[in-house]
Amino acid sequence: MRVVLRLVAAMACFMVISAVAPLQANAHPEDELCTPDGGMDPALCRELARIDQKNAPPEKRRPDAQSGPDRVNLDRTGFATLAFYVRIGFAHILPMGADHILFVLVLFLSSLRVRPLLFQISAFTIAHTATLGLAASGVITPLPSIIEPLIALTIAWAALENIVFEETQAWRPLLVFGFGLIHGMGFAGAFGDLGLPDNVFLSALLGFNVGVEFGQLAVIGMALAASLYFKRVLSRAGQMQLYRPVLVWPVSAMIGAVGLWWAFERVFLLG
Repeated sequence: MRVVLRLVAAMACFMVISAVAPLQANAHPEDELCTPDGGMDPALCRELARIDQKNAPPEKRRPDAQSGPDRVNLDRTGFATLAFYVRIGFAHILPMGADHILFVLVLFLSSLRVRPLLFQISAFTIAHTATLGLAASGVITPLPSIIEPLIALTIAWAALENIVFEETQAWRPLLVFGFGLIHGMGFAGAFGDLGLPDNVFLSALLGFNVGVEFGQLAVIGMALAASLYFKRVLSRAGQMQLYRPVLVWPVSAMIGAVGLWWAFERVFLLG
């Protein structure tokens, strides 16, 4: 029975790889917040564009680029910035953070018990909060060309552990903490060199991180609702022992396949 299920999971992996192959795999492009349609923070992006134009060579400078200070000037209070970036942080997970969604789902599938899940989520949160703050404030400067493939590999590794081990291993929270450090550097790609004024930088960073946590909790909540329904169906059929073979193994295998494909794509096709 287990051999058959694992073969089915392997076939599903190839199907998922075929489905995701055309997708853009860079989860954190450098200009993520400032896109042609105005970006996630239009006021900040307009200020950055104005400064770029003001400092451009005369032949490339627009007539309206002469006015205004030489630094970003946002007419927004710290509290307003915090609330605004909570929304941005949430959107960075749902719907934009496909790689982080898959990683959180892999953590959720790792155990039937709540305590191991809480340990892992806590370790992940503490770790990515730390590196997000360090990278966003310029203390460390992670290279997207290295971080992005590593994020994809963390997804694949965690998914593989879900298939290999019946129970969450003692080292898993430490491993997840290390993976969280990597994911935090990916989150920091949303800040980069945005040039947020000092008086709102901390508010934006805090709001963004809170939004990320809300997004992760939303993913866990939806996964919990789906798993409870699935467990109820298995319980009524007297087949609770099939939870891992029918749900955890195939889903983890598919997520792992996506992670491996993204790692390959980010190194060899998009690098």
